[in-house]
Amino acid sequence: MAIAIILVLIVIASVLFHLVAPWHAAPPASNWGSIDTTLFITLVISGIFFIAITAFMAVAIMRFRHKEGSRAAYQPENKRLEFWLIVVTSIGIAGMLAPGLVVYNDFIRVPKNATELEVIAQQWQWAYRFPGQDGKLGKSDIKLVNSVNPLGVDPKDPVGQDDVIVRSNEVHLPLDQPVKVLLRSKDVLHNFYIPQIRSKMDMVPGMVSYFWFTPTVIGKYEVLCAEYCGVGHYNMRGTMIVEDQATFAQWLGSQPTFAQTLATAAKPSRDSVLEKGRLLVEQYGCRACHSQDGSASLGPGWKGLYGRTEQLADGTSVQVDEAYLKESILDPKARLVQGYPPVMVAYTLNDDELGAVITLIKSLGTGPQAEEASPGEASAPGEDLVAQGQRLAQSLGCLACHSVDGSKGVGPSWQGLYGKTETLADDSTIKADEGYIKDSILNPGAKIVKGYAAVMPPFTPSDQELNALIAFIKSKANADADASKAEPGK
Repeated sequence: MAIAIILVLIVIASVLFHLVAPWHAAPPASNWGSIDTTLFITLVISGIFFIAITAFMAVAIMRFRHKEGSRAAYQPENKRLEFWLIVVTSIGIAGMLAPGLVVYNDFIRVPKNATELEVIAQQWQWAYRFPGQDGKLGKSDIKLVNSVNPLGVDPKDPVGQDDVIVRSNEVHLPLDQPVKVLLRSKDVLHNFYIPQIRSKMDMVPGMVSYFWFTPTVIGKYEVLCAEYCGVGHYNMRGTMIVEDQATFAQWLGSQPTFAQTLATAAKPSRDSVLEKGRLLVEQYGCRACHSQDGSASLGPGWKGLYGRTEQLADGTSVQVDEAYLKESILDPKARLVQGYPPVMVAYTLNDDELGAVITLIKSLGTGPQAEEASPGEASAPGEDLVAQGQRLAQSLGCLACHSVDGSKGVGPSWQGLYGKTETLADDSTIKADEGYIKDSILNPGAKIVKGYAAVMPPFTPSDQELNALIAFIKSKANADADASKAEPGK
């Protein structure tokens, strides 16, 4: 009897929870209505079966409970009951499947005015490609993927030269603009999923799947991989930021084109080696297990790694030099760092590629031994440091909020900023020198410039990256001053 009462209470509580729950679905995309209607129909049908089955169990427990001397009736077959079970169950399944087919048909009927966004998945990160000014994406082929061209864009196709490449887990989209999402995978089965948008689609190697939606609410949305894709699957996350058209255009303009990435890779400089290292790291998905900002991850973080002494799993220690890094890439199970699982696979990089990856690791900070061994190695000519700062500003998304031409953005413009006196939110003033800029990058909420919102997240770049960013900001102040001298009226 007690069990029957509990079952009835579960049914009543479930129905009441659904009716009075404070959580309601938000409408952040154009297709949210049809999807939510389908989910509601599924919920109603499932709820009816849940109530019917649970109520039947409660009645059966009370009516057919054990009694002294009673025996269960033997009934091997009941064709009438079987018929109605088959009919009712089939209607219920059809009722849940049919709306889904309608929604899927809507998902693949793309409006003519939709812009294209290509999403490329690999273990365990995202990359994106937008069409350039011609409005068309260039051809791509998995056979063309290499360290310089991680997305496999055809360099011989003139249409693809102006394609905008976003080698980051963060992508921006314009408000109220339909977008056709083209989905490709470079390695295994993935799934592109934005929970708030209610959109998800499998990404099958060798195929291009697609769907479309129109972002209707400004905000930041999480991107997830909803298909198990290996040990780093849990860390395959990204961000989609929906913003107004002007802000989106500014962000898109700060991203490199395919032609620019090829030109950068061809430049014989230390910066090009760093860029090659970044491309290799993205190509092989190293960032999914090795953080570059000091945060904990599946493998040892790279910030400050070079030159550091690491404790190994066998109780010995080793200094992280070039030889150890090469061995860890080519034979990662040879000497395991204590506290990390042996999940890394061996890679077969050539000497140039190994050197590029190690140069990138060095650029993320070095231990005391390495600094003594190679003083001044991190320094570079002024122009190279400025170029490195510009690339960092692009890759970190700084130029989405800080303009370099004096135009108003989400944050203060960098043109003429260095050396300028700024008024803060508390009406105090401060000079924008190196110390202030460093503080603003590492702890942006400490001193907010008046008239701007406290929306900038903190960053944890290495000292070299900080110097490069400051050099780039300084160059914008100098450029502003030179332009003022050149104009007679100033």
